[in-house]
Amino acid sequence: MTAPVRLDNHAPALAPQPRTGRLRHALKGPLLMHYHRLAALVIAANLAFLAQGASGGSTLSEQELSNAALINVALAVVIRQQYVINLLFRLATAAPTSWPLTVRRTLAKVYHFGGLHVGGATAGTLWFLALVGTMTLQGAPTPVLAVSYALGILLIAIISTALPPFRTQFHDHFERIHRYGGWAALLLLWAQTLLVAHEQQQSPLTSSAVWLLALITLSVALPWLRLRRVAVAAERPSTHVALARFDYGVTPFAGSSTAISRSPLGQWHSFANVPEPGRSGYRLTISRAGDWTGQFIDDLPTEVWTKGITTAGVANIETLFTRVVYVATGSGIGPCLPHLLAGEVPALLVWATRSPRTTYGDALVDEILTVQPEARIWDTAEHGKPDMLALAQAAHRDFGAEAVICISNKKLTWQVVQGLESRGIPAYGAIWDS
Repeated sequence: MTAPVRLDNHAPALAPQPRTGRLRHALKGPLLMHYHRLAALVIAANLAFLAQGASGGSTLSEQELSNAALINVALAVVIRQQYVINLLFRLATAAPTSWPLTVRRTLAKVYHFGGLHVGGATAGTLWFLALVGTMTLQGAPTPVLAVSYALGILLIAIISTALPPFRTQFHDHFERIHRYGGWAALLLLWAQTLLVAHEQQQSPLTSSAVWLLALITLSVALPWLRLRRVAVAAERPSTHVALARFDYGVTPFAGSSTAISRSPLGQWHSFANVPEPGRSGYRLTISRAGDWTGQFIDDLPTEVWTKGITTAGVANIETLFTRVVYVATGSGIGPCLPHLLAGEVPALLVWATRSPRTTYGDALVDEILTVQPEARIWDTAEHGKPDMLALAQAAHRDFGAEAVICISNKKLTWQVVQGLESRGIPAYGAIWDS
C-alpha cells in the first residue's frame, strides 16, 4: 500500500513581501477585490443614469424609475442562472495560454461575477424605493400602493439579511429568506406590474416590463424544472466524511458542482462533482461542517433530490494557465480531485488534512497518489497545522507554476490568496458570495 507523501514537519520559510506602492497594495486588499469592483461598476452605471436623467433640473418619471428598478433586478437574478454562469466561465477560459499572463490572470477572476448580483440587487431596490415614494406623492391607486409597499419592505428584508453579519451567524435563516422571500417578491412584482398596466389601460403583452419579468421568472424556474429524485450509494470512511456515488445518466464535467437535498423545500447544499475518466456518473465528498452534513454522514440516505444543471466553479479557471498548484485543506480535496484525475493541466497538489487515510480511506488517498505521486500531503494529526501560505509559495516556485488555486475555509483561503497576490503570484479561491 502506498503511503502518503509527507512534507517535513517544518514548513518552508515564507519569502518576504516585496515593497509595493500604496495603490497596488490597496488593490490586493479585500475591499477592492474584483467582486467589489463589479458591484461598484453597477452602482456607478446607475449613478451615471441618474445624473443624466436629472440634468437640467428635471426629475425621472415613474416609467424611468420602474425600468431602472426592473433592469437591475433582472441583472441580479439572471447573472445567478446556471446556464449564464457556465457561459461566463466558457467565455473567460476560452483565452489561449499564449496570451499575456496579465490578461489571463484577470480573466481568471470570472468567479467574482457575484459582484454584479450584489450591485444589481442593491441598485434595483433603491430604484424601487424611489418609485414607491414617487407613486405615493402622485397619489397612485390604493391597490398599487399596497402591493408596492409590501414589495419594498420585502426587498429591504432580503438585502438586510444577506449582509455578512446576519448571513454568517444565521446562515440557514438567510437561505430561507433569500429563497422564499425571493419567490414572494417575484409574485408581488408581477402583481404590481399587472395592476399598473390595468390602471393605465395598457395591454400587458405590449409592456416591456412584462417581458422582462417573464425572463426573470424563467431564470428562477429553470433549475426547478430539472428537479429529480435520484439514487445514491454512500459510504462512510470515517465519522468526518461521506463519499456519495451517483449514476443516473449524468456525468458532469470536471470542476462543476451539483446541488442536493433530502427534501425539495428543505436545505440545499452544493458539492464539487468528482467524475472519473472513463466511468459514468460521479462522486461527492461530503464533510461534517454543520447540522445538515452531520445528519447526512450519520444517517446515509439511499435517495436524494437534485435540481438544475451542473455548474462551473472556481477551479475551472485552471485551463487559463500552463501549470497550477492546488492548495487544499481537509475536504477541500473534493473540488481539486476531478481536475487532478482529468490531468488537463499539469498540476501539483498541496494537501493538509488530519489523518488522510483514516479520515478519507485508503482507496481515495491511493487514487490521489496514483495521479499525483509528488503530492505534498501534510498530516496535521502528526505534525500540527502548517503555514499554508509558505507551503503554497514554495510549491509555486518549485513546480514553476503560473497560478495557485486554494480550496479551504474562508479565513485560510483569503490568507493564502491575499498573501500570494501581494507577492505577485496569481492566486484564486472561493469568495463565499452565495
